[in-house]
Amino acid sequence: MDIVPIKRALISVSDKSGVETIARFLAERGTEVLSTGGTFKTLADAGVAVKTVDSYTGHPEIMDGRVKTLHPKIHGGILALRDNPSHVRDMDDNGISGIDMVVVNLYPFRETIAKPDVTLADAIENIDIGGPTMVRSSAKNHKFVTIVVDPSDYEIVMKEIESQGGVTLKTRERLAVKAFGHTASYDAAITEYLTGQYL
Repeated sequence: MDIVPIKRALISVSDKSGVETIARFLAERGTEVLSTGGTFKTLADAGVAVKTVDSYTGHPEIMDGRVKTLHPKIHGGILALRDNPSHVRDMDDNGISGIDMVVVNLYPFRETIAKPDVTLADAIENIDIGGPTMVRSSAKNHKFVTIVVDPSDYEIVMKEIESQGGVTLKTRERLAVKAFGHTASYDAAITEYLTGQYL
């Protein structure tokens, strides 16, 4: 598919630069915006029409937020091949709706370990799990899903939606490559830090 309209977007970011702008842009064009935690509060406080992920999944955030987006309604909505009848049937049977855009950047691990008084426990708590999982799921399924990990890409995404009614395949491909680079770099930082701690 070349152009994919954005009917539903999930936004959950540590770097909140420009997040109100893209969320409001999407909401004003009829996109259902889902969000978590601090991002939800930021958007709601700014008057953006937004729903919590737990209200969408029907399952609360648990374990101090360690488990919030790891749910079949989220990952099924991201990973489903919309042109595969079996996937579409699974979506229908399980009450899963497609998620067409994921805007995610990860817990600030590098910033956390750069603090002079950081503890190992603090560092480990800042290892993002749900974020990289959503990023990789979205990048894998870029045929149907737009993944945005960098606020500098908000403008091009908004321009394409404005001018073409959705995001082009070429842009989705470029953003998918960037997303895999983002998670690879993140994991490399974790590996380097834990190597210094344990090995």
